[in-house]
Amino acid sequence: MKDSARALFEEYLPRIMQCRLDDLVLETPVQEMPALSERLGVNITVKREDLQPVFSFKIRGAYAKLKTLTEPQRQRGIICASAGNHAQGVAMAASHLGIDAMVVMPAITPEIKVDAVEKLGAQVVIYGDDFDTACEKALELAGENGRIFIHPYDDPDVITGQATVALELFRQIHVPIDYLFVCVGGGGLAAGMALVSKYLHPGIKLIGVEAEESASMKAAFEAGGPVNLDRVGHFAEGVAVKRCGDLTYQICSQLLDEIITVDNDEICAAVQDVFEDTRAIAEPAGVLAIAGLKRFFLARPGCEGNAAAVLSGANVNFARLRHIAERAAVGEEQEALLGVTIPERPGSFLDFCETIGPRGITEFNYRFSDSPEAHIFVGIALRNGVPEKREIISDLRKRGFPVTDLSNNDMARLHIRHMVGGRAQVDHEQILRFHFPERTGALLQFLRGMKSDWNISLFHYRNYGSEYGRVLMGIQVPDEDADRFTAFLQETGYSFTIEENNPAYDMFLDPRS
Repeated sequence: MKDSARALFEEYLPRIMQCRLDDLVLETPVQEMPALSERLGVNITVKREDLQPVFSFKIRGAYAKLKTLTEPQRQRGIICASAGNHAQGVAMAASHLGIDAMVVMPAITPEIKVDAVEKLGAQVVIYGDDFDTACEKALELAGENGRIFIHPYDDPDVITGQATVALELFRQIHVPIDYLFVCVGGGGLAAGMALVSKYLHPGIKLIGVEAEESASMKAAFEAGGPVNLDRVGHFAEGVAVKRCGDLTYQICSQLLDEIITVDNDEICAAVQDVFEDTRAIAEPAGVLAIAGLKRFFLARPGCEGNAAAVLSGANVNFARLRHIAERAAVGEEQEALLGVTIPERPGSFLDFCETIGPRGITEFNYRFSDSPEAHIFVGIALRNGVPEKREIISDLRKRGFPVTDLSNNDMARLHIRHMVGGRAQVDHEQILRFHFPERTGALLQFLRGMKSDWNISLFHYRNYGSEYGRVLMGIQVPDEDADRFTAFLQETGYSFTIEENNPAYDMFLDPRS
């Protein structure tokens, strides 16, 4: 054992062993996942932290921290910044202890989470467009009002509280755990569980799992210390952290065996896996560990043993489930999205359908065109994943139908599938995808910054029940304004992708095709 690791154990283990939270925090059950276990060839158990009173493990760290406050500190009140789970944990713990609580939440926070915090008795301040801005405001208010700031992850007492998840897990599972998967946002849960896991079972393989769009701990591992990400995605908003904690990095860099990342489709597929095995509906951040577990073992066929993961939260907006269900099919490779070109003549459609055969069609979009060719957007249910998709594509091409695989094309999945058939001859058009904050005035602010003679030629928006809306936009920008337009896009602060030559646009919306 390294001296640095031994020092961490000596510092944290005594306080972890003495941490008592059971007057508010539940000892959540563990549950087997038989269907996923059979698919992957390993025995999988999940720790159901989604069953806590606030539907997240965050109450552990919040309550552990608040219990350490002295009476004079409690009288001053507390403050935190959060877009959901930490806020609810702090609010409930504060109410239990009779402490006045204030929570700063960004404007993108869904109303359901704001309401939940207010119902727990905390004062809510809406400020900023993201967690980092809200956090700066919370620190400012803490200085002005004398309140104690409760950090969501980078605090020894918070880490101590999160560590109790591992204490319970090892007491509840009666077989040796060979692999343990833990979600990573700022790193509080991973750090706490790592301290317990590596002390009690030094040989366990401990794997942190991050969302691809917000992999701050992985970036820290690569840089040799915490760094600020240029931007983060908010699909798994519970782990959307630009910079991991200094304390959590110190612990995780010593004790985690590996950090892996998963994309949004893998996250959605894991939500489905959890539902099918447990009937629980988890939030995207809550299933990170399960998504990482799947990626790990799918890349290692034949690997055996006992694996455990933490199901860390279930604060999901109902409106998001539609989007999660759509993307889960692709993430599980249960659906192929194809763009197919067929001759615009009688009989070709029948020929196409006969080639597809008796497979389930999940989506079909087509519109008549005066051109000699027609473009079809089709979704096909798959029983055998990628091999079957390859077989379908091969069969279509043999029958003379050109095919473009759009299964992993975000523009196609989020927008084009809802717009097939709309074509127009537009000069100087630039096609961009944006992530707009889901708050009043976001689009208006964008439009006010545009030059008056930049015309919007295409617009598609769909609400996915998350903090950011996806927008596909066409804007006519004269060639001489190219530099000014680029500067404008950068000044907005909104995340965007320039979709030059995207095959989905070329096939279904470009009038030249």
